[in-house]
Amino acid sequence: MLVPVFTLKLNHRINPRMVTVGKFDGVHPCLTAATQAGKVFIHNPHSRSQRLSSLRLNPSSQDTDVSLLNINQAVSCLTAGILNPQHNYDSLVVGTQTNLLAYDVHNNADIFYREVSDGANAVVLGKLGDISTPLAIIGGNCALQGFNYEGNDTFWTLLVGSEDFDIRVFKEDEILAEMTETETVTALCHMHGSRFGYALANGTVGVYDRTARYWRIKSKNHAVSIHAFDLNSDGVCELITGWSNGKIDARSDRTGEVIFKDNFASSVAGIVEGDYRMDGQSQLICTSVEGEVRGYLPASKEMKGNLLDASVEQDLLRELSQKKQNLLLELKNYDENAKVGTGSLSESDGQTGIIPANTQLQTALSVCLGSEIQSPNVELSISTCNDTIIRAVLIFAEGIFEGESHVVHPSVQNLSGCIRVPIIPPKDIPVDLHIKAFIGGKNSTQFHVFELTRQLPRFSMYALCTDKSLSVPKSKVMFLINERVQRVIMWLNQNFLLTEDIGSPDVRFTSLRGGGMLCIKMKPNGEITINTDDMDLAGDLIQSLASFLGIDELQVEADFPLYFEEIRRILIKVDEYHSVHQKLTAQMADHSNLIRNMLVQAEDARLMADMKVMKKRYSELYDLNKDLINGYKIRANNHTELLNCLRAVNQAIQRAGRLRVGKPKNQVITACRDAIKNNNVNALFKIMRAGTASSSL
Repeated sequence: MLVPVFTLKLNHRINPRMVTVGKFDGVHPCLTAATQAGKVFIHNPHSRSQRLSSLRLNPSSQDTDVSLLNINQAVSCLTAGILNPQHNYDSLVVGTQTNLLAYDVHNNADIFYREVSDGANAVVLGKLGDISTPLAIIGGNCALQGFNYEGNDTFWTLLVGSEDFDIRVFKEDEILAEMTETETVTALCHMHGSRFGYALANGTVGVYDRTARYWRIKSKNHAVSIHAFDLNSDGVCELITGWSNGKIDARSDRTGEVIFKDNFASSVAGIVEGDYRMDGQSQLICTSVEGEVRGYLPASKEMKGNLLDASVEQDLLRELSQKKQNLLLELKNYDENAKVGTGSLSESDGQTGIIPANTQLQTALSVCLGSEIQSPNVELSISTCNDTIIRAVLIFAEGIFEGESHVVHPSVQNLSGCIRVPIIPPKDIPVDLHIKAFIGGKNSTQFHVFELTRQLPRFSMYALCTDKSLSVPKSKVMFLINERVQRVIMWLNQNFLLTEDIGSPDVRFTSLRGGGMLCIKMKPNGEITINTDDMDLAGDLIQSLASFLGIDELQVEADFPLYFEEIRRILIKVDEYHSVHQKLTAQMADHSNLIRNMLVQAEDARLMADMKVMKKRYSELYDLNKDLINGYKIRANNHTELLNCLRAVNQAIQRAGRLRVGKPKNQVITACRDAIKNNNVNALFKIMRAGTASSSL
């Protein structure tokens, strides 16, 4: 059984996901975390005699080992590491929704303090690509920015796809790979080699190796923090997860099997590692939101393979015993059924659950255009091939059902051999439907479980349209491929839900989500035209077709006049919001100077016992303070609207990138970024249309 080698109880609450360890003097590791009231505490039990204070850093009145760093804003992220390559000690980097602070804890001095209008939601320290100096890389609402130790913004890129559920691998600002998940990604951690762990907002954690997912598990609780640490001393890091219910578990990176778990009385705040006891061994350090800290050493050779405590082992034995009882009961049922089959036992009203040997579970998928009581959907029909009935159906599918599972359990009066389940996929992605059905006779109390898997095609929410009178959408994409027509027809048959295979690549579909038209045409020379007003759909179609045909690079010409006009209006709004922001900032600075002067005048009047003037000055201060508060509200609303507009612009560039494949995709994103930097709106739209600024559609 693995037990903590040290336990601390700090008198400060810890904000979730805001915990780090830094050697701020180059020697002693200090636990650092964001706490309440816009402060960061630094716990240093090693150098009590060196406690200093400054304008920002002050000793805590509650704990002699803790110093408090005043940020005076709500902290959104923090980390520690070497920022200045000329120093051999760590710097502390703290982000808020408006600023980024790099702080030299050892010398009690700011390294730099920068305004980041896009906010700082996450921060890491390290080297990137060919940039020689370490960078503090922050992830905002719309962009990634990298600051060096001088505070210069040496790296900036659009965070393409921040609103979707994709994990993206960047090499500098080039996207190398994309993996689609079912929820917002909340945490990533490197395991070893090309393997990394991830956590989602819906309680899922798992491990990828490159772009292939090894395993995943889902919990009703949320994963607050994940970390890679070799806890069982086998030479390979396990995935350590801290949960919102206070549980900590360690899982094998290969199978996801739990090899260790422990519990806090409150939610986990963060998991880090460091040689906190200064004995040459790194400890896994787990913290709770109530300020409890536990440190674990890797298991010794004697303890390897026996990290769970006795109570957990007892729970495992009870679970295995229950499984044994269930298997014995199942075996008994099989024996009774066999006796009925040989005539040695009379069947009582079919309750033993015997079904014909040729019983099969059949499934069919079809497009349902909907009715007054049912919205358009994909209908999954599950049926048997004889008189048996389906008592219940369980369907497991990623990203379709809430909780990723759906149960259909008809009432006794409505039992039949066929069940129809409406399915409405929220996104155009291929999904495996894992189906389990309980099948038996009408009076059965015991049922056979049939299992099968059926794949839902990627573009199943589009119905084939035969009405030629409907107008073709004006928005379109055009590209040229060197492929046979039959291959494109094969792609259409595999990725759309069709009643029978089509023989021509010239087809029309109607969207079940919004009723929009989709038209696909292919000329004999390989030119394909896709007409749709949905830019996301056009990108999905191009990416799917390129993947099916094995196309590594594809240049595309695109024209979405209504959408581009909307983006043009948004860019005008961005300029207006920037202008308002500058005016409000200048007004706030003027008001601050007035407040300073009024305070001096009010204090002078008080010292001179001129109560009338003092009262007048404080009354003016009160009115000015109200103006400042109102101005702040206006500034905050303006900032929110600005972020929304910037997010819309970034989504537009993401969509323009997804219309291309390979190098053209990265070139579009890079060129769009440069156009925005240079405030060249016309070039931006030329790039989005043609892929370059030198030509247009």
